[in-house]
Amino acid sequence: MAPRFRLSLPILIGCIIAATALLLAAGGYDVRAAGLALVRGSFGSWYAFGSGTLVRATPLVLTGLSVAIAFRAGVFNIGAEGQFLAGAAAATAVALSLGHADRLVALTLPLAAGCAAGAIWAGIAAVLRARFNVLEVISTLLLNFVAAFAISYLVRGPLQEPTHVYPQTATIPVAAQLPRLGAATRLHLGSLIALSCALLAWWIMRATAAGFRVRAVGANPNAAAIAGRINVQRVTMRAFLVSGALAGLAGAIEVAGVTFALYENISPGYGYTAIAVALLARLDPAGVIVTGVLFGALDAGAAAMQRDANVPSVVVMVVEATIILALLAADRIRIQPRASAHPTIEAAS
Repeated sequence: MAPRFRLSLPILIGCIIAATALLLAAGGYDVRAAGLALVRGSFGSWYAFGSGTLVRATPLVLTGLSVAIAFRAGVFNIGAEGQFLAGAAAATAVALSLGHADRLVALTLPLAAGCAAGAIWAGIAAVLRARFNVLEVISTLLLNFVAAFAISYLVRGPLQEPTHVYPQTATIPVAAQLPRLGAATRLHLGSLIALSCALLAWWIMRATAAGFRVRAVGANPNAAAIAGRINVQRVTMRAFLVSGALAGLAGAIEVAGVTFALYENISPGYGYTAIAVALLARLDPAGVIVTGVLFGALDAGAAAMQRDANVPSVVVMVVEATIILALLAADRIRIQPRASAHPTIEAAS
């Protein structure tokens, strides 16, 4: 049996470099200057790596982990963006209401509220799927727009800052802000939380009965129910809620560690990029760490490329989409000969 195509880190980096160079050359930009700016902005110094790449990678790792767990259970959760926003809104509201609370309480309660809000937001789609057979692809996608409009309402209404001049909330108390990991960068405690969540999820998926049930249901729910006597609905519901909680935690960490306030467009599309992060990691929680950092590096480098080489940052977005499509196509081409060699299996599948 031919081995399944797997993405390696050198291949991914090579594809990104080649695709970026081709797009820059096609647009008439100085490829060398733009490439140097991208590298300097993402890996050029410890400050660039810590304050740019790793800070941007933190929400990508958590939202990518959210998507990976849901997809592994056969749940097509496209709503990480909305769950991220729900978590950010809940964390902000709780942090602003705490006043002069104890440091530990002020740190943990907003993060817990973010997890709960993300899980509740995902739970809406989960209930619609379980009770009314509504496709989660549709419900979670539409809930993203509801969440975005809800944020607009909150920052222009009940949560708007006291002067009512800016469409944002007041700054959360210092006690609720995540501590920095050293004074030299903007890297904060949320990065360690994201790393811990990814490693914990990897261990659960590989070494526990709960992880086996998730993988079994995602592989074949009918076989899992009949042969494995697994409660498929319960497993998918739990995976849905855990997925939403992780995305909500990402939103809470973004507020507590980076923005310190809630405003419109607080997410540049983390929930949508998370789908690419999870797919490129082959839905492996440990792989999500690597792909999350790579996409974080691209985002950080794109800002530097626009600033230093006058290259629009949207070029990187085009590169990301192109790489995903190319790798998915390569995966299909590699698998196809094996399937065509066994027409009976192909027909049965």
